[in-house]
Amino acid sequence: MGSNIEGPSTPSNRRDPYEVLSVTRDSTDQEIKTAYRKLALKYHPDKNASNPEASELFKEVAYSYSILSDPEKRRQYNSAGFEALDADSMDVEIDLSNLGTVNTMFAALFSKLGVPIKTTISANVLEEALNGTVTVRPLPIGTSVSGKVEKQCAHFFGVTINEQQAQSGIVIRATSTAQSKFKLLYFEHDANGGYGLALQEDSEKTGKVTSAGMYFLHFQVYRMDSTVNALAMAKDPEGAFFKRLEGLQPCEVSELKPGTHIFAVYGDNFFKTASYTIEAVCAQSHEDTTQKLMDIEAQILRKRNELHQFEAEYRKAVARYQEVTDRYTIEKQSVDELLKQRDNIHSSFTIVKSSIISGSTSNLSNGSSSKISGEGSPEDGGSDGKDKSGKKKWFNLKS
Repeated sequence: MGSNIEGPSTPSNRRDPYEVLSVTRDSTDQEIKTAYRKLALKYHPDKNASNPEASELFKEVAYSYSILSDPEKRRQYNSAGFEALDADSMDVEIDLSNLGTVNTMFAALFSKLGVPIKTTISANVLEEALNGTVTVRPLPIGTSVSGKVEKQCAHFFGVTINEQQAQSGIVIRATSTAQSKFKLLYFEHDANGGYGLALQEDSEKTGKVTSAGMYFLHFQVYRMDSTVNALAMAKDPEGAFFKRLEGLQPCEVSELKPGTHIFAVYGDNFFKTASYTIEAVCAQSHEDTTQKLMDIEAQILRKRNELHQFEAEYRKAVARYQEVTDRYTIEKQSVDELLKQRDNIHSSFTIVKSSIISGSTSNLSNGSSSKISGEGSPEDGGSDGKDKSGKKKWFNLKS
């Protein structure tokens, strides 16, 4: 895992993902996520550098979670097992802290070229959070904080909200004018006094900045996973347009209760620190914007369903078009061949072949030569005959 920048590939021996994560088929998304976090932390390469088996187990856990965390892949697996899954489309994550310099450079290059590379969070950060040993800075509602975080490190913030603010809704956003790569994280309070990772959003480039946001607005909010889009487009370039909305995934948490909530900005740059500004906003002062977000996402979901239907019509039309163009090519070749044969037949009537011309000329020449030979022969009174008759004639005259 640590040396493979392509992410956790399909394990050599695939087991039932429910068995791997120790969950049931009826387990909720949150239960699956919790089980994954614990196992990923247990088998993380950072904590098991001298145990090669742990790396394979970590890969198996990540692969299983990639199936069960995706509603469509989970549905496909439940209905037909691994056969229903396309292994090449399995989305995977890499741990930058365990890659090494060379592979990190390759990963950075691929990312720069637009290849989607998902990264996992360092086990050290997750373990410190679970142990409750991280430093948490206050982030009051209506304020912002700017800073720089080292790669594969995190800055933690506590956002305290009251009853009214919780009912109105809360938005946490982070941006980077330096276009740094980072993750916005949300942690839930653990029973042991620490913090367990519950949500994460990767920064996306929007205009001249990179940004990530979490929206707790009491209705289902969606996030756009660009990696899903990129993989779908790479798999089917001709149908890329129909895949643009496939990355729209529902957020697991849609509201916050009154109290203090823990968020963090995680440095996800390959080599340098990440610059950021994080702010906490109460949606009460943005009621119009909140309603617009609800409306536009409802429209996007309807459009996605419409595209699913339109895609079937489009592909049917494309298949018919291909069928017609293939027939066009065949018919054109057929017509060309028929006309060519017709021209050849015409040619046999209107043009004398060269072999016949040569033969005719030869025959005429031989005939002339024969005729001349015949005329010059003694039997036909040729030149020798003329001389003899002349002598005879002169002889007769003398006599």
